Amino acid sequence: MEHRFGPIAPDQVLTVSQMQAAEQRLMDAGHDVHELMQRAGRGAAEWVWRIAAHAPVTVLCGPGNNGGDGYVIAETLRQRGYAVAVVAALPPGTDAAKRAASLYSGETVSAAEAEGAVLVDCLFGSGLNRQVEGALRQTLLDLAARHHRRIAIDLPTGVESDSGALLIDGLPHYDLCVALGAWKRAHFLMPAASHWRMAQLVDIGADDEGVRARVITQPALNAPAADAHKYTRGLVTVVGGAMEGASILASRAVALAGAGYVKLLSHEPVTNAPADLVVLRSPGEITLADALGDDRIAAVLCGPGLGRDHQARERMEAAIASRQPLVLDADALVMLHADGLAQRETTMVLTPHAGEMAKLEERFGLTGEGTKPERAAALAEATGAVVVFKGPDTVIASPAGTLAFTPPASSWLSVAGSGDVLAGIIAARLAVTGDPMQAAEEAVAIHGRAAQIAGPAFTAAMLAEAVHTVMAEFS
Repeated sequence: MEHRFGPIAPDQVLTVSQMQAAEQRLMDAGHDVHELMQRAGRGAAEWVWRIAAHAPVTVLCGPGNNGGDGYVIAETLRQRGYAVAVVAALPPGTDAAKRAASLYSGETVSAAEAEGAVLVDCLFGSGLNRQVEGALRQTLLDLAARHHRRIAIDLPTGVESDSGALLIDGLPHYDLCVALGAWKRAHFLMPAASHWRMAQLVDIGADDEGVRARVITQPALNAPAADAHKYTRGLVTVVGGAMEGASILASRAVALAGAGYVKLLSHEPVTNAPADLVVLRSPGEITLADALGDDRIAAVLCGPGLGRDHQARERMEAAIASRQPLVLDADALVMLHADGLAQRETTMVLTPHAGEMAKLEERFGLTGEGTKPERAAALAEATGAVVVFKGPDTVIASPAGTLAFTPPASSWLSVAGSGDVLAGIIAARLAVTGDPMQAAEEAVAIHGRAAQIAGPAFTAAMLAEAVHTVMAEFS
């Protein structure tokens, strides 16, 4: 399923407790719950109106304030002349929901009587933390099956907001998820995020909460300075190994993502290097220590094509010992141990997928428990590195506690070599910016956009070539 997100701003991503605090601050400033519910419901109704296109609408309302939002949505649509009916799965239970229900002048029907074309799910919102079972589950599933289009308000019923976990068996798929007030973590985390095609945000006026969790947005990339040369633009050294294809692929991504100079330190003879890639044999033409000791190096990439034998381990250890800004990927992550980072204080980025993450957590004494953002943050703190926890819901964490989320990228990225391309882009952006968190965020955005440009069924080499187009688009 292709995912589309509307405008991201404001870009903060809040937990349930942080959203509750934001709402409380609004109320402390003189905005009552009724006013906030009207803002949220009317804003959501704008999106229902666009999706429904005058088709009949059924609004499924629960007992809490999410249900109250549903009554506001229904009344707003009714006033616009829509055929709308409310299904009250449970009576309103909060004062705000009761007031919203009292202001609704339209039809209320049983679930069996509902005949709309569009279902608006306001049964439970982002505060849900228990399983949805029994009659409530069956009501939702029956209505979803009988409505051609489905819209979730804040989050679909049966999604745990802070983790993206599912609290219902058989969660329906939705055409649209309308976030209220702020983005929640589940809007970017699997498996929840695979259950809607498009997401939009309704801003209710919440202030920036000062949380260190943001959505990755399209970066604005700068052209090199007028007096730039290949070294000032960033020299990236790629430590190759037994598999030259992955090293060459990563090197290509480095070159296309803005670095001024790329050197591949090869262990074996390289037979397929492009003419514009500088290849040095080490050992052979130069020692690895000498090559990595070049003070003009802006970033080192180690992992793609490295291998896992004793020679690969020695090359990884040399890269770490160089104290150059470092990106570790693929095989390097599999071999990395906590004692290998002892005394290292220079910039580093780690790029684990789920399997590599589990190995790193074991080696760094981490439990591996918690949500994906929590696991990424724990590894970042333990290693002192920026962690790019890859997957269909990539999360980036810094040692300082910053989190970055990204809208789901194209599922066509699930192809061999795409991680090598991402690692190369990160290394290039690290060389250019000198900031590991900025580099990681820019790289993930570039990588995701390159997948869109490459289209369906691309190879990793095609993905790397698309990076050039993205750089022009983002500059």
